Amino acid sequence: MGPQLPVLGLLVWTLIANTTYHLHAAYGWVMFVSIFFWVATVLLFITYLLQLPLKFYVIPWPLVLMIFNATATVLYITAFITCSAAVQPTSWRQWDYNRRAAASFFACLVMLAYGVSTFLSFRAWKGLGSNAATSQVTNHA
Repeated sequence: MGPQLPVLGLLVWTLIANTTYHLHAAYGWVMFVSIFFWVATVLLFITYLLQLPLKFYVIPWPLVLMIFNATATVLYITAFITCSAAVQPTSWRQWDYNRRAAASFFACLVMLAYGVSTFLSFRAWKGLGSNAATSQVTNHA
């Protein structure tokens, strides 16, 4: 999880917020998913930036991160499909169409980024991404 997820998530909800999204009920779900996971990702990023998992070692952080990323991936799949299906190319407001289409594109990128993060956090949870040095240290401890 890097800083690209909060930036891309920010683009999704700001592009939709700059349209008349309140006239279309489908965008309520997209706004909820994008804002919720934007805030949660920023908080999780700050948590790792401050190295809080080292202080709260009782919590299984690789498992928490994997569950978070998997949930975000599944909900962003629904948000991407909803956002893409709600784009109307015959809109009389061209700027709304452009922003909604761009939001759909960035929702797809966020969905893919969370999917990759899910895969990488699964590997970290299973210990498949470690090297020989870390496996020797953890085996003797």
